[in-house]
Amino acid sequence: MVKGFSDNEVKNNTQNTQIKEKKGLAGFLKGKKFIYTLPGKKQINIFGSIVIGLNLILVLLVILYLKNQAFHDFVFNVGR
Repeated sequence: MVKGFSDNEVKNNTQNTQIKEKKGLAGFLKGKKFIYTLPGKKQINIFGSIVIGLNLILVLLVILYLKNQAFHDFVFNVGR
């Protein structure tokens, strides 16, 4: 017995050759031409600094929340 497909088992799907109309955002952007450019070194540094700064603020607030009872009560009461 030969391995692989026999002629009887191979089926051609001619029904799936029709192009479907795109919906939503893909349909809206179909005719538009957008060019993506990579961010420059200055822009990468700005966004990286913002992300690192916000992460440091988050860590400081978590430490303050866990160590300072007055801040813990303030967050608890504001969250109601």
